[in-house]
Amino acid sequence: MDTTLDKSIVNIDEMVLNMGPQHPSTHGVLRLKIHTDGEVVSKIEPIIGYLHRCFEKHCENLSYEQIVPFTDRCDYLASMHMDHAYSIAVEKLLDIELPERVEYIRVIIAELQRIASHLVAIGTFGLDVGAITPFTWTIRDRERVLDLFEALCGARLLYNYIWPGGVSHDLSPKFIQRTQEFLEYFETQIFEYNELLTGNKIFIERTADVGVMPADVAVNFGVTGPSLRGSGVNYDLRKTQPYSIYDKFDFNVPVGEGTMGTVGDSWDRYWVRMVEMEESIKIIRQAMASLPDGDVHAAMQKKIRPAKGDVYSRYESARGDVGIYIQSNGKNVPLRLKMRSPAFCNLSVLGEIGEGWMISDVITILGSLDIVLGEIDR
Repeated sequence: MDTTLDKSIVNIDEMVLNMGPQHPSTHGVLRLKIHTDGEVVSKIEPIIGYLHRCFEKHCENLSYEQIVPFTDRCDYLASMHMDHAYSIAVEKLLDIELPERVEYIRVIIAELQRIASHLVAIGTFGLDVGAITPFTWTIRDRERVLDLFEALCGARLLYNYIWPGGVSHDLSPKFIQRTQEFLEYFETQIFEYNELLTGNKIFIERTADVGVMPADVAVNFGVTGPSLRGSGVNYDLRKTQPYSIYDKFDFNVPVGEGTMGTVGDSWDRYWVRMVEMEESIKIIRQAMASLPDGDVHAAMQKKIRPAKGDVYSRYESARGDVGIYIQSNGKNVPLRLKMRSPAFCNLSVLGEIGEGWMISDVITILGSLDIVLGEIDR
């Protein structure tokens, strides 16, 4: 009889540690089962499901209009993106054309939300590597975006603002003015972030050449968003498969170039998010400069009842490619709704790029992926 110990389970020289689910550096209720040989991690098993709320099954018992508040709660750091992604899918199913003003408003709000989400990603990433000050600065500036959202729709986290066929409230002239003031202020702040964090010697040593994700590995694991572009892959749905009116705007897609180390390392993933905020500023300014008049409720139906059929829609959120599949049987309640979570795919690569590093480096790598458990567990 073969008495050899199966090393895929546990090695006699290893120790198994549980990190989370109540742990600040797991970015939510995630449990990491870590096999360690001293300080070196030999195996990582992400264990999810602690935040599961049956979102997809729940949607089969709600009308199309009632689902929006629940999409808010999937990616609670980029709720506007979730609402936008769902609304585009429903509108595709209904085959309706939106007023041009609605499309411009949605782009403005979506890019403000991208900035707010990336600020949390950058600030918490700084905490993961031991830098406290950047977090206080990013949260301060994120509050300015939330102030704008609160003035717009009365909410600061879960907005229920973008609805199928339109938006709940039109933009006021004061909102446009306040947004312009924020952009002027925030441009100078990006420079301050770069001075404080981007070129910081300790920060570079903690992130450069750490958790390198080659382009082929990223593609094979279905990684999308800034984490994919950090590996040097120029793929952004706003450019490759433009939705809404993104094809009308001039903006660049930043990709990792290995500026401080190897292409696809943790520093590159951080840097892509920094540059994306600058590109969001460009998009918002272009959209506000050409914002047309119109009724934001003109295309909204009193009761949504699509014809029989199904649809799949894709959306570039702050974390990557959000996919919404809806199957209709002709009633006002979807027969089936399925969401592709970009954070779920991004988390799946952690074991591939995190093994062989020290425990502290695993925290750095996880933070660079910018996951949200509400979206992963759904």
